[in-house]
Amino acid sequence: MPNKCKIVCLGDSITYGWPWGPEVSWTTMLGNAIDGEVINRGIPGDTTTQMLHRFDKAVLKFNPTHLVIMGGINDVVCKESFDRIVWNLRTMAEKASEHQIKVIFGMPTAVDDEYIEHLVSRIRAWIKEYASQNDIPVIDFDQAFYDQNKRILTELLAADGAHPTKEGYLAMFAQIDTSIFK
Repeated sequence: MPNKCKIVCLGDSITYGWPWGPEVSWTTMLGNAIDGEVINRGIPGDTTTQMLHRFDKAVLKFNPTHLVIMGGINDVVCKESFDRIVWNLRTMAEKASEHQIKVIFGMPTAVDDEYIEHLVSRIRAWIKEYASQNDIPVIDFDQAFYDQNKRILTELLAADGAHPTKEGYLAMFAQIDTSIFK
């Protein structure tokens, strides 16, 4: 195994760093905090189906040591079925494992919409269970957006109620235990 890790972060706008740009993303902060390379493969608007479709070009071509998979909110907004979302997430994790890439799940962040949040919470529960059963680390990005009473910290979300503010991206980065990349 190489001395330095190479991490691909596969996801949507929240991986990309929207609306501020990749330089504000948690991925850039991670790259500055570790001894290795971090490749941001977040595309705004992507669903898990689109992430799976571009998996070979977005992930495998870089021959990474680690893969952070983060998605699902756009699927919910686009009314994709729960079964399809978790099938996509599982398939990406299995495909990475087949290529000896260490998988990490990034938990979908909070959304200030009760209905969407309810549906995304089901995806979070599945990720926790699947990750636990398969010894996959999870970055609890969602926890950055709740207070001790489980209320959403709306000041960490942009006006759309879904994308992090610059402070929200900092709070996301604070959830990362960089030792999972060793």
